[in-house]
Amino acid sequence: MKIEILSPSYNRPDTAKTQELVPGCRYVVHQFEKRSYEKAGKDVIAIPNKLQGNIARVRNWILDHFNPVLMLDDDIKRISRWNEQKKVSLTGDAISEFIEQGFYLAKEYGARLWGLNLLTDKAAYREYTPFAFRSIVLGPWHGHIDNECRFDEALTLKEDYDMSLQVLNRYRRTLRFNAYHYECDHFNVEGGCAGYRTMARERDQFEALQKKWGSDIIRIDHQGGQVNQGKATQWDLNPIVRVPINGV
Repeated sequence: MKIEILSPSYNRPDTAKTQELVPGCRYVVHQFEKRSYEKAGKDVIAIPNKLQGNIARVRNWILDHFNPVLMLDDDIKRISRWNEQKKVSLTGDAISEFIEQGFYLAKEYGARLWGLNLLTDKAAYREYTPFAFRSIVLGPWHGHIDNECRFDEALTLKEDYDMSLQVLNRYRRTLRFNAYHYECDHFNVEGGCAGYRTMARERDQFEALQKKWGSDIIRIDHQGGQVNQGKATQWDLNPIVRVPINGV
């Protein structure tokens, strides 16, 4: 099985870091940025400039051209797993072996989308539940195999939530490795989706996602705490997702 490892990137030729961590990863950039990324020593695939401005459209281009494919955010700084009470970071060959294992198990289990735990806290991992089969898999780590679903291009800030729900609705399962998690640098690196991510747009996107799937499935996290954007303090609009499928 030949696995492509691709990371959509925009306006981060000097700060994109995933390629330094994950062997074989290539950045997917628009044609007009190809030279600046290559000048910074990055390995890239250039895509048409007309795809600019919509991450879901870029992701769909990747799905249309590569299978199986692991899509990664370009600001992943660490991949770790829990070994009893200790956090163990993966590097080099260990990451490559884990990716191969992930796709192998996804194929064996009939999961068209697989990923990692989005939470780094040990409390979020239960040793007796090493895998989850009805959980949301978020965009920083998206493994696709024979997936006929496509990202909703109207949901440019919640496209990963929507994709997980599409896959769960159509194929009845995802695969998430609960002991493994990623750590990204979303709030400290300019470029990418940060260029158009505002609280107003986040709220609009949340409401659009909720309208599409219903308020029984998509709920706001009133206990989720606050996030700071500059001097302003706003509420976190990442949704709580209740998937109406039995199982773990």
